[in-house]
Amino acid sequence: MTGPVVRPAPGASRPYHFPRFERTRLPNGMELVVAPVRRLPLTSIRIVLDLGARHELREQAGVAALTAAALAEGTTRLDAAALAEEFERLGGTLATYSTWDATHARTTVLSHRLEPALALVAEVVRTPAFAEREVDRLRGERLAELLEQKSEPRGLADERFSSWLYRPTSRLSLPDGGSERTVSRLSAATCREWHAERFGPALASVVIVGDVDPEDVETLVLGVLGDWTARPVRKATVDDVQRTLEPTVRVLHRAGAPQTELRLGHVGPRRATPDYFDVVVMNAILGGVFNSRINMNLRERNAFTYGAFSSFDWRRDAGPFVVSTAVATAVTGPAVREIISELERMRAAPPTADELSLATSYLDGVFPIRFETTDAIAGAIASLRTLRLPDTFYDTYRDRIRDVTLESVGEAAQNHIHLDRMQVLAVGDRDQIAASLEIPGLGPLRDVVEDDDEA
Repeated sequence: MTGPVVRPAPGASRPYHFPRFERTRLPNGMELVVAPVRRLPLTSIRIVLDLGARHELREQAGVAALTAAALAEGTTRLDAAALAEEFERLGGTLATYSTWDATHARTTVLSHRLEPALALVAEVVRTPAFAEREVDRLRGERLAELLEQKSEPRGLADERFSSWLYRPTSRLSLPDGGSERTVSRLSAATCREWHAERFGPALASVVIVGDVDPEDVETLVLGVLGDWTARPVRKATVDDVQRTLEPTVRVLHRAGAPQTELRLGHVGPRRATPDYFDVVVMNAILGGVFNSRINMNLRERNAFTYGAFSSFDWRRDAGPFVVSTAVATAVTGPAVREIISELERMRAAPPTADELSLATSYLDGVFPIRFETTDAIAGAIASLRTLRLPDTFYDTYRDRIRDVTLESVGEAAQNHIHLDRMQVLAVGDRDQIAASLEIPGLGPLRDVVEDDDEA
């Protein structure tokens, strides 16, 4: 006969120091950040611009993503194939993409190839070709992705839920990559105009991380990018207010669907919220890790699902807070009730000391693992500018996590979980699930279609 299982106490955290970096403002307004990391003879290069989907006009939704993707398809000097060959010759791979907040171009090479690699990335950012053939192909790929998504409930639920959270006139009410209607209007000329009007050193940071000397890097960057001329900076005005503050249940009908994709949530806080660390720990306890309350309830206790999780989408603007899961059609209503009960329980009282210890130990312990490569470090440094974080953020992260208390977690739940404005989306068979979703306090049931945001 065995006794109760006793969880071993975590050991003391090993010290970790985020790599030191130097930040310099160059004469043309561009920012240079250099972090010497000498473990391996590798160097990561990243040019990041404060220019993402949040800066677009709603009718041009997707232009930032299309432009970013097209950067890698050739420059005025090199076509797509020749550009790829140049990066291969240097031993690197080019990646270009945009997010809600920024546009990135990055590569990693052996340190002795830093100079030609930097020149090549700079060429990609400054003089892209935007060849009609390449842009048309990329636009077609995005439209095909949107078409495929209509038959894939998980991705459809993710995008539709986020879009329906915001007011119809807001840029945030369309996916960051644009909708079928907006993307179909984009062209190579649109990308050229976006690039010509907005790309410039005043919005750019060059981040170099690896086996380098900061003084040498500054000289190199000035030689490669010092003549890049500044353009006026256009500030974005973003409407991140929730579409409706009344609880609402939406059903997107999928006849005969054997399971239901569920999304519950509302517009969450901006990344700049002062209680960020309390919210991070609170969410880890609620649904952010495998042994969280929501997953243990729906997966382990009730066997409704293989997994259920909650998340806050941290952006410069107010991003979604969402609980996500997929359940068998027959238990759609009970699953929603259990999620709501866990949200109510999190708001009603602080967590236990064991729950707090597990969450903070996990977040503390995995933190250093996130920065094992020069590229990961470069990305982390870039996000400091993108999200307007202090340079000390990574140095103090673990201490700030450990400083979270039971009381501050409870306050975070009170401040950032809003049952009175909860939005519910169910992608499944309406005929089988509608009655079970008539839950007191959740508001009226509304039928929707994929593209009702385009109305």
